[in-house]
Amino acid sequence: MPEPVPADVPEPVPVLLVHGIRTSASMWRHQREWLAGAGHPVLAVDLPGHGSRLGDEFSVTGALAAIDAGVDALGGRVLLVGLSLGGYYAMAYAASHPARVIGLVAVGSSFEPGGAGLAAYRLLARLIHRLPDRGLALHTFLVRRMLPAAGAADVLAGGVALDVMEAGLRSTGTLTPLADLRAYDGQVWLVNGAWDHFRLHQGRFLRAAPNATLITVPGAGHLVSLHRPHAFDTVLRRVLARVSADSRPGRSDSVTDQRR
Repeated sequence: MPEPVPADVPEPVPVLLVHGIRTSASMWRHQREWLAGAGHPVLAVDLPGHGSRLGDEFSVTGALAAIDAGVDALGGRVLLVGLSLGGYYAMAYAASHPARVIGLVAVGSSFEPGGAGLAAYRLLARLIHRLPDRGLALHTFLVRRMLPAAGAADVLAGGVALDVMEAGLRSTGTLTPLADLRAYDGQVWLVNGAWDHFRLHQGRFLRAAPNATLITVPGAGHLVSLHRPHAFDTVLRRVLARVSADSRPGRSDSVTDQRR
């Protein structure tokens, strides 16, 4: 007979990772490796127009279908982790498929995607897309400038989704993340870098989720998992332990958090 698993060892938790705009599943290499090494089934999906799906038209329906297929591949119930663009679609998926989401980690997506902010972002994206290389050199320069070498390599490894910005931003502007958080009654972790410009509305997001914890990672920017990968690992370890134990999140010495 196999030996019983000690009570303090978390049960494996399937984890589905959803990337940000213009990146791909390759951005999660570090997390995929250590999650698999810790015994957690893990999968990172490519959304339409990104990575292995370059050339596909981005849409809300297509993005949610990609997440749904990933959940199926992991057995039908997952800890859902999304960063930036992926965070918004993770929230939308959790609201519409709550029974398939054990817990929700929305990273770098605590900003309501609409109004003047989104309009300015779309205008900037259009201007960049008019460059002769459609913004490839600028994107590559900024990635290498802002991220550690390993993180930059992971971002660029899946290719750059040069043509997805207009459809991606337009589609995301139709989402209702605050309503989605209200609709999902599972545990939610809102994770933001201390320097992240996408955490402007984090108070609203925290109040909207019935069972939410806000976690701020010191010294991190918008792409937390790439900028401070080991600090982000610490966050995920805590989340996995709480999900595995089916208990509420507590406090951590390595990050600053705030309960709703």
